[in-house]
Amino acid sequence: MIVGLDGKVVYKEPSFVHINVNGVVYEVFISLHTFSALANEKVSLFTTQIIREDANLLYGFMDMTEKKLFARLIKINGVGPKVAMAICSTYTPAQFATILSNKDVKAVQKVPGIGPKSAGRILVELNGFDAEMLSAQAAPSPSTSYNEASEALEALGFKKDKISKALSACEGEDTASLVKGALKLLQTI
Repeated sequence: MIVGLDGKVVYKEPSFVHINVNGVVYEVFISLHTFSALANEKVSLFTTQIIREDANLLYGFMDMTEKKLFARLIKINGVGPKVAMAICSTYTPAQFATILSNKDVKAVQKVPGIGPKSAGRILVELNGFDAEMLSAQAAPSPSTSYNEASEALEALGFKKDKISKALSACEGEDTASLVKGALKLLQTI
């Protein structure tokens, strides 16, 4: 699965971009917010790959919160990648979190391709997701090593709250030393 691309922008339009990654050019569908943030030269995108019977599609995002919103939206019955991308193009993740917390059906209906039934279903399915999006944007993003260590410990079966306590007490800059230190602390908790 392709989860990210680093490369040079070869061609771009508001709905997609072509990125040259070591001689291979990928077509990546993007939101209008990502389009406006794109540089003309080197770019780094978080991607979601969707493989269908007739296509292998990449959707790219400058912001991890926008990628998480997209991933959550496409899990809703009746919301496909095009509608999810329309939501990401219409609202930033923070704006959409506000809409979710206010349960504003009219604002969701302003997105092209969403009627009253779909808007209601989206609000019901994403109930509580607004707090998750707002907390992800409010907190400063930890280092890559911290994220990797957290994911590794989670895969070993530890709870998120205990992992964050242990990792905050650890000293180290690389993933291995963070995991090692956290494991020692988690044995005593």
